[in-house]
Amino acid sequence: MKTYWYLTRASGAVALILLTMTILFGIASVGRAQSRRWPRFAVDSQHRSLSLLAFVFLAVHIATAVLDTYAPISLPDAVMPFVGAYRPLWLGLGATAFDLLIAVGVTSLVRARLGHRGWRAVHWLAYAAWPIALLHGLGTGSDARQGWMTVVYATCAAGVAGAVLVRLALDWPQQMAWRLGGAGLLASFALALALWLPSGPLAPGWARRAGTPTVLLHSATPTGGRGR
Repeated sequence: MKTYWYLTRASGAVALILLTMTILFGIASVGRAQSRRWPRFAVDSQHRSLSLLAFVFLAVHIATAVLDTYAPISLPDAVMPFVGAYRPLWLGLGATAFDLLIAVGVTSLVRARLGHRGWRAVHWLAYAAWPIALLHGLGTGSDARQGWMTVVYATCAAGVAGAVLVRLALDWPQQMAWRLGGAGLLASFALALALWLPSGPLAPGWARRAGTPTVLLHSATPTGGRGR
């Protein structure tokens, strides 16, 4: 059903936006960004609400991808990285991001028993899940070359990059090694994306190079969408 196909694409885009907003509020909370209008508890509340909403859309994204019979994606493919037949690397990155977020969610539920230090160590996985989810969307999605999706990716990336830079600038120059390391990691990721995208998802023939099964390539439309 094409309904599942469109729901998968839409829910994936919304999940990425919500995950980005979750990261932004998380960085704001860690960076003690608060005021009379936005006290700490309000920032934390928004962070939790966005996290739950992101999980809902992520669940819809996975469920519709599995229910859609066009691409051979099973439930194990969605939770076990790099075992699927459809674009295995890029679908595997999505499964990895999902597993990381599940770990964050579970440890948040048992935070009182786990302790703040242990919970915070696992909670950092959410920041690792975001770039992995971004790569998943770019590599496995069929909309990477569409103008509207390019705007979504660029806006999300710019928002997270800006928030990270602001966070690194707070209390400068304390913990100089940590801040320089974070800035270097951000710059390396941005440079890698800039070098990869023109010859990757933005270039013709990406569907074949990404690992799309041959039978699906033969049934695809000239614009790179799903079969007729």
